[in-house]
Amino acid sequence: MNEPITPLDTQHSAPRGGVTPWEETRQVLETAELFWLSTVRTDGRPHVTPLVAVWHDGALYFTATDTAQKTVNLRGNPHVVLTTGCNQIDSFRKKEGLTVVVEGDAVRITDQDALERLASVWATKWDGDWPYQVRNGYFYLYDEDEQRVLTDSNLVFSVKATKVFAFAIGRSQTRHQF
Repeated sequence: MNEPITPLDTQHSAPRGGVTPWEETRQVLETAELFWLSTVRTDGRPHVTPLVAVWHDGALYFTATDTAQKTVNLRGNPHVVLTTGCNQIDSFRKKEGLTVVVEGDAVRITDQDALERLASVWATKWDGDWPYQVRNGYFYLYDEDEQRVLTDSNLVFSVKATKVFAFAIGRSQTRHQF
């Protein structure tokens, strides 16, 4: 991924707030455990749902079943927003914490080699709690103890950021533009 252009939003930043470096923003994306995915329904209403995702090779990846509302929405409109970060009121009082908002388009990944790499990334990040197997362009959760598939197929989506906002709580708002 190319390095972003990173201006400080002076309208929404404290004096001497400073730009949040891309490395700090990226670290939040790499270590986050939960994201909120926003999609748009066919009638224009928003849909928001929590999910786990992984940051790998400059993109966020998440899974969804074929019939999930988010998948239905993505068929009509690939534009998404993924949000993660700080949600504690004490963070505002103490002026600490970083919330990150990623804008981009969700694209389904079906390539076997790419999915195998992503299954490995998921297993590593989650210490084996998401043991995905790859078959025919899908992820399947697999229980090694019982030697059986636990879930229906999961599609895998990639979101390459077009814009990333870093909200340094109480200090500054930075836009990373790609």
